[in-house]
Amino acid sequence: MLWQLTDTQDLSMNNKDLEKLIVPRFMNYVRYDTESRRDIEETPSTPGQWDLAKVLRDELLALGIKDVKLTDHCYVIARLPATGKYTEAGKESKCIGFLAHLDTAGDVSGKDVKPQLVQNYDGKKIELTGGLCLDPEKEPGLAEHKGKAIIHSDGTTLLGADNKAGIAEIMAAVEYLTANPQIEHGPVEIIFTPDEETGKGLPHFPMEEIQSVYCYTVDGGPIGEIEIECFNAYKADIEFHGKVIHVGHARGLLANAVLMASTFAALLPRSESPESTDGYYGYYCPMEIAGNLEKAALEVFLRDFDQSGMERRLEALDVFARTVEAQFPGGKVIVKSQPQYYNMKTRINENPEVQERLKQAAHNAGIEWRLKPVRGGTDSSRLTELGIPTPNIFTGGRNFHSRLEWVSVNEMCAACRLIIEIICLTS
Repeated sequence: MLWQLTDTQDLSMNNKDLEKLIVPRFMNYVRYDTESRRDIEETPSTPGQWDLAKVLRDELLALGIKDVKLTDHCYVIARLPATGKYTEAGKESKCIGFLAHLDTAGDVSGKDVKPQLVQNYDGKKIELTGGLCLDPEKEPGLAEHKGKAIIHSDGTTLLGADNKAGIAEIMAAVEYLTANPQIEHGPVEIIFTPDEETGKGLPHFPMEEIQSVYCYTVDGGPIGEIEIECFNAYKADIEFHGKVIHVGHARGLLANAVLMASTFAALLPRSESPESTDGYYGYYCPMEIAGNLEKAALEVFLRDFDQSGMERRLEALDVFARTVEAQFPGGKVIVKSQPQYYNMKTRINENPEVQERLKQAAHNAGIEWRLKPVRGGTDSSRLTELGIPTPNIFTGGRNFHSRLEWVSVNEMCAACRLIIEIICLTS
């Protein structure tokens, strides 16, 4: 498949050439254990993120990029200077950014990842370790890749395509541009961040270092998916204070904090859980529960695309708290909630240029795009909240956060093409 950058910059490249830039990088990056941890407040929350950050810093420097920085909180920031006519006085253009995160989710281990490259997928079931399998009958996206290259986990860990596919695609685009200095473009900023999966990376985001007027996160799924809206997200930390006495003499006196927490969790509507919802439906999700007779704790994530819906959910938690207190005389329930990120749609719509460039770039690259709501968030939504409009684009990955995670090599190449096209539409 041949493609052209723009009508005025007549350069072409095929997928095999792009694969040589993307696949070796990806296969290397996923071997770094960068699993982040919610129970660690420090940023980054794990040392493996430092290891990968230093590798990326060194690779960027080796590509001849002089403006590269690794901050005290593990943010990698690099800048490609403008080229060609955009270096001339009076033709300066806006700096745009591309961002991917270093960490992988803690839902499944990211240690000792063994990526499996299948160059010519035969369309059959792929047997994995532990009795798992990738079944094309259950995954239409996989069936569509018969005869194409894919990379999957061996089943003992997740793969890490979320978000090392995005990192590899950005780095491949950087390598392509540095190898072809005749391509004219404005200034480009590359950003790699820690702890996206825990939602705790951006509180330390070095806004004073950032020059981008808008940005694109490369952290999505199948080819063509463009995301400009996401959940409003809150976290609730709920404390349960019981009343303790010897369990042999507990009748009418004991308020068991463990049972209080369990009762509260059971009040969360099952019809509004992650496993019961999709599309624009929000949810409650109990993430962690712990405690003893005297004191217990429950962490709950709340998600809703509409802020009024979020207010309803927050009010419901207070109702559940009073309900539990009524069932356990002498017990006390304290709900502490805080926002994690907000829906980015409104602010992105206020900056139409960021979407128009993306749509035009997809057209130039021959990619059929479609808008899809993000049932997640953080980096793109938090950057947008901080004043840098940031849509999210696809990476080609599937089954994120699981042992069945896999990524399409062809779609990784498409994401890389899209990145280059966006850069070449400098205005």
